[in-house]
Parts: sequence; structure tokens; C-alpha cells
Amino acid sequence: MSDSLTITRSIFIACLLALLPGILPAAALERHSVVVDGHPLAVWSKAPAEPQAVMLLVHGRTWSTRPDFDLQVPGEDLSLMDGLVAMGVATYGVDLRGYGETPRDGTGWLTPDRAAADVAAVLGWLTRRHPSLGVPYLFGWSYGSMVAQLVGQRHPEVIAGLILFGYPVRPGFDRNPENSEPLEAPTTREAALSDFLLPGTISEAAMNSFATAALASDPVRTDWNALEQWQALDPAQVTSPVLLLQAAHDPLAVPHVHAAFFAALGSNDRLWAVIPGGDHAAFMETPRSYFLSLVESFVFRGESPGRAAP
Repeated sequence: MSDSLTITRSIFIACLLALLPGILPAAALERHSVVVDGHPLAVWSKAPAEPQAVMLLVHGRTWSTRPDFDLQVPGEDLSLMDGLVAMGVATYGVDLRGYGETPRDGTGWLTPDRAAADVAAVLGWLTRRHPSLGVPYLFGWSYGSMVAQLVGQRHPEVIAGLILFGYPVRPGFDRNPENSEPLEAPTTREAALSDFLLPGTISEAAMNSFATAALASDPVRTDWNALEQWQALDPAQVTSPVLLLQAAHDPLAVPHVHAAFFAALGSNDRLWAVIPGGDHAAFMETPRSYFLSLVESFVFRGESPGRAAP
């Protein structure tokens, strides 16, 4: 089968699933606890009966795994985890320290190095859990894409490839907060809705469901410090395959930053795709089917194993 026919088939199936939500039963969401350096991390999973690959999802700055990656809205198909399961991927998401069901550690803070070390440890756990599937793919959204890059630089042996979306590097990203103690500030509904910028790309019901789920999972904003550690980000040290996804209307994805990042990557196996009609939450919006088709083609190298039953 030619590459063009394979990609066309993937797009067709993704579009069909987007138009017919609820035809395939959703896989069950499971909770796991992975202890890293004595600290328990909540890890969530959904998997098809016969997975063909494994992926770990890393959430963004404010919200944890379940609202970000497994949003459930009656009559709508918005969960990234469900979309990945449908293409045959055993999908996991980690709640970083202070997010979702993972408690803060004794410092009260999270740092880039701590987050990257935790993600690397969870990837090792996934490889042991699925020994026949090889090392996992690593997906990072927004702040999570920066964490994922650090992992890719420091532990290339634990990933099959990097998928980075909503990459938010910009001037001032490495500036530390002024407060010397964690603020533990409450999160807000306004913040939960702030990523949905384009009218008509997501339903009002879905936005309200996201806000409700986000505030329930993460009522308190996690505090980060030691942000100078982000200065270690260096695309030249990334040698694994990379899929860089940019939504055309994402204000956090700065085009010239993406261009410089892509040009400097240490991997020749790389693709930069700009997704039209979407913003910072494109995989929950109208470009969802195209977003999923790009991920599927990257993971399966244009040779999709076919849609899996959950």
C-alpha cells in the first residue's frame, strides 16, 4: 500500500470515529501508583485488548491527566486517550507531583528536573509492564512538552519517539516566581476556559464539562520553582524521532521558536505539522481527527495496524 493511500485511510477512519461518537465502547480507565524515590505518582491508563504500541502522556502547567486527556462528554468524542486506544495504543497519563491524585512532596514545589526524573521512571515502569511492545512513545502538551524534551535529551533509550504539542518556550519562561514559599493558590473557572479561543471549534457543553472536571481534579494550582533548569533545553541533544505539532491559532506556540527548535534538532527523523482551525486545545476541538491521524502516522510509520477494539 502506498504512503498516500495509507495516510488517506488513517484520516478517513479518524474522521469517521469523530463523526460517530459512542459506536465503540470506551475502554475502562484504570489507576496505578508508581513509586519514584519514595513518592507515589498517580498514573492513569486505558488500553485496547491487543495493543500495538505504548504511549505516556504528560499534562500541562495547570491541569492534570484526567481533564486534559480523558474528557468525557455525552454524545461527543473528545478524550485523547480514547482516540489513541482506538488506533491500538496502550495509553497512560502521569499526574506530576502536586497534580490530580499525586500529592506534593515535602518541598511543596515541583521543578523541571524533578518532573523529568519522575517521567523517566514511569517510562521505565511502562517498558517493564509491556515487554513485548518496546519502549513507549512520549507525548507532552504545553508545559508537559518541555518536560518531555528534557526526558528525551537525558534518557533517549527509554523512548521510541517524542510528540510535542503546544510547545510554550518564549522569553521569560525560565524566570523564577517571586514568592519564596509555595502559594497554593486556588484555580479558577476562567483559567480552565482560557485555552478555548476559537468560536465554533468546541461545544459549550464540552467547555463547561472541561471546567468542571479541571476544578474537581486540580482545585489548587501547583507551584514550580528552579525554573532556570529549563535553560538545559537543547534540541540538538534530542536524537529520537520527533513529531512537533503546532495549532495555527495557539498563542503559546511561537512560530519562530518552533522554527529554531525544529532546525536545531539532533534527529533527522522529524516532522513539524501546523494544524489549521485549532488553538492550544486542538485535540479536543474540530481539528481532532487530523491531529489523531498525524499521531497515528508517526507512531506506526504510515502502516496502521488497524483500529483496535477496546
